[in-house]
Amino acid sequence: MKKHHTAHEATESVESLVEDAKELMSATSHVAEEKVVEARKRLAAAVERAKEAWQTVQETAVAKAKATDQAIRANPYKSIGIAFGVGALIGFLISRRRQ
Repeated sequence: MKKHHTAHEATESVESLVEDAKELMSATSHVAEEKVVEARKRLAAAVERAKEAWQTVQETAVAKAKATDQAIRANPYKSIGIAFGVGALIGFLISRRRQ
């Protein structure tokens, strides 16, 4: 069964991952072996890239939600008609599938 995550849960997961990575880097800060130092650098860079990517995803989602809201407010009856049509189509397809 597929679990659906809310935006809040996804944000918490990303924040938890970042915190775990920071803790790992702190826990290994006393180790001066070349491989560990290089791994810490790569992990730090990966954490920064992940934070930037997550920020971009959040900004894109907010921008698209605002655009959708504006489109619906500008064309409320058209939006209702489209939603009704899509719902009717889905209902029709589901009813045919069950037969």
